[in-house]
Amino acid sequence: MRIDKFLNSVNITKRRSVAQDMIANKVVLINGVVVKSSKNVDVGNKITINYLSESKNYEVLQLPTTKSTPKSLQHEYIKEL
Repeated sequence: MRIDKFLNSVNITKRRSVAQDMIANKVVLINGVVVKSSKNVDVGNKITINYLSESKNYEVLQLPTTKSTPKSLQHEYIKEL
């Protein structure tokens, strides 16, 4: 699954276009490497998002099979580090 779709489907971003904009501004990293929107996410990857005031780190636990998941099930797909 592409990183921009993943961020949207597990409710880290509200819209895919927001995820694409963050990736274009080079604030999204997978395993410490700046990525493009087309980069695929795998189970076990570490995703870092550098906001203006802080950085958030997530570990991918599993990939969603649907376009969107309920926010209440977010803990099944990612773990905040």
